[in-house]
Amino acid sequence: MLFGTKEITCTRNAFQDAEKLTGRYFGLVSDAWKIHRYDVRTLAELREHEVNESAFAHLCKYHYQVRDPRIYWNGVDFYRICIQDNRILDALKRGSSFIRLVPLMLYIATHELIHVLRFERGESSFEMPVEERKREEERVHHIARQVLKPAASSELDLVLECFDDDRLIGKFSN
Repeated sequence: MLFGTKEITCTRNAFQDAEKLTGRYFGLVSDAWKIHRYDVRTLAELREHEVNESAFAHLCKYHYQVRDPRIYWNGVDFYRICIQDNRILDALKRGSSFIRLVPLMLYIATHELIHVLRFERGESSFEMPVEERKREEERVHHIARQVLKPAASSELDLVLECFDDDRLIGKFSN
């Protein structure tokens, strides 16, 4: 199951909204996202190693080495946010009476952008041990709740509750 035009447009809009909300929360200036190198890919665009059967989305980190001797820096880290269309569409199907795509994608986008910021700022490590990952996910979820307060709605609240309770859709996203 892959996203169609409607879901891809929703994803693009969700990331635009999440950038604004997350940027405002972290006090970023409007152009700050240009220095935080990331892109978003949906399932149809992912490489085999970017597919994850246990999450709605996850990050892959890449390092690009500069081979120009006139440049004095070693390269740049780059994050790919890998959207798992099939997992999201399945959750929407299972929760069709209460879960909507727009708030779910806004939460996913916000959550992943917080990870990007935390990794780039050194507040967390992309290479953290497995036992630390669960604690990091809890921290990021808590921050995401704060970031999303200005966008509060009953539909978004349902998404947040699902992740909080580690039931319904949340248990499928860890």
